[in-house]
Amino acid sequence: MSGTSEEAAAAAERARFEALVQEAATVSVDGWDFSWLDGRATEQRPSWGYARAMADRMGRARAALDIQTGGGEVLAAAPKLPPVTVATESWPPNIARATALLHPLGAAVVADADEPPLPFGDNAFDLVVSRHPVTTWWAEIARVLTPGGTYFSQQVGPASVFELVEFFLGPQPPAVRGSRDPELARAAAEAAGLEVVDLRAETLRTEFFDIGAVVYFLRKVIWMVPGFTVEEYRARLAELHHLIETEGPFVAHTTRFLIEARKPA
Repeated sequence: MSGTSEEAAAAAERARFEALVQEAATVSVDGWDFSWLDGRATEQRPSWGYARAMADRMGRARAALDIQTGGGEVLAAAPKLPPVTVATESWPPNIARATALLHPLGAAVVADADEPPLPFGDNAFDLVVSRHPVTTWWAEIARVLTPGGTYFSQQVGPASVFELVEFFLGPQPPAVRGSRDPELARAAAEAAGLEVVDLRAETLRTEFFDIGAVVYFLRKVIWMVPGFTVEEYRARLAELHHLIETEGPFVAHTTRFLIEARKPA
């Protein structure tokens, strides 16, 4: 390849990088809908099918609480909601989205800071659910559950997508990599007086096909690279863009676990 051809190829790569980053940096990341990534990234789903299993439990509950509902998308997909259904959310744009989506279905949305205490009385719900909570306040969950009630949750496991995290932040210490171990969740649930009746974990393949998908993901899942901005990480983003362009999709591994815990009757 001549020098001119190499320069043209490099210029084209830079132009593509800027276009992809600009697009991903300006698109809305409100809610918990990842459809913008269709065709740009893929993630294997856990075999247990959380949304379907959660909906089945919703259909049999009398009073249910969805903690950290995001934009309400997962809860809204349940074909039948209990007579009393409440969701909590802390981020104002998501509160607005969840309210618009869930109110027509008969569910109330409560603004909550995701810190104890939950704004509900003791023994208020026979079902509490949460998909990918940032923090699980086990004592509060035990308090608001009715005797015999169930907590059902899919959570992010240890070192999830850490190939991507460590690309930007460097190697993380063992305490960080192991901080979301499902066995820690089991111990915390039991310490709160709950009986763990199901605990399963899986490691799943995730692929990012362009740098725009990476930017969007890190803007949306803000705890992966805290304080992420395009300008702060532009150099590393450019390196990753070149890697994807020359070697193919960036592969990482998502970890998920399912936990179901029951309050003694």
